[in-house]
Amino acid sequence: QVQLVESGGGLVQAGGSLRLSCAASGRTVSTYTMGWFRQAPGKEREFVASISRIGSITYYADSVKGRFSISRDNAKNTVSLQMNNLKPEDTAVYYCVAGSTGRLLRQGYEVDDWGQGTQVTVSS
Repeated sequence: QVQLVESGGGLVQAGGSLRLSCAASGRTVSTYTMGWFRQAPGKEREFVASISRIGSITYYADSVKGRFSISRDNAKNTVSLQMNNLKPEDTAVYYCVAGSTGRLLRQGYEVDDWGQGTQVTVSS
């Protein structure tokens, strides 16, 4: 099991940027595929981005492609999500996730561990 703690959420105007961070602890984090999901009010949780174990491969939802960038630092056991050109529809609680299958995370059922979430609010 991996413990995940997110930080960096907040309120930003449309067009602005935020950087989310996730501190991971527990089992060897470098053996886990990592990622981010989000859940907007009244909507189902959805995939945002994922990154391979050594960070060489990334995958993004179409809605954030070209605006968001995921990265990881296995020496520091951290995962980050740089979010640029934010839109009001990006408003959601963002969750850091970890998966042990080795495949890039794309669906909720592939996730083994979830963080508690951090709120991102984008005003128009």
